[in-house]
Amino acid sequence: MKVLNVRLPPELVEQIDEVVGAYRRPQFIREAISNELHRRNTEIAEKHGQ
Repeated sequence: MKVLNVRLPPELVEQIDEVVGAYRRPQFIREAISNELHRRNTEIAEKHGQ
């Protein structure tokens, strides 16, 4: 995996930690990004009739 520095507002970090806990935060963020990319790619494919 490649390491990236991402800045998040403190309130967003607190919300994530409340839902999954601080130790599962990285996994949650990876899954959220992956799910969003899948959603957007599906949306793009549907627009292009694929």
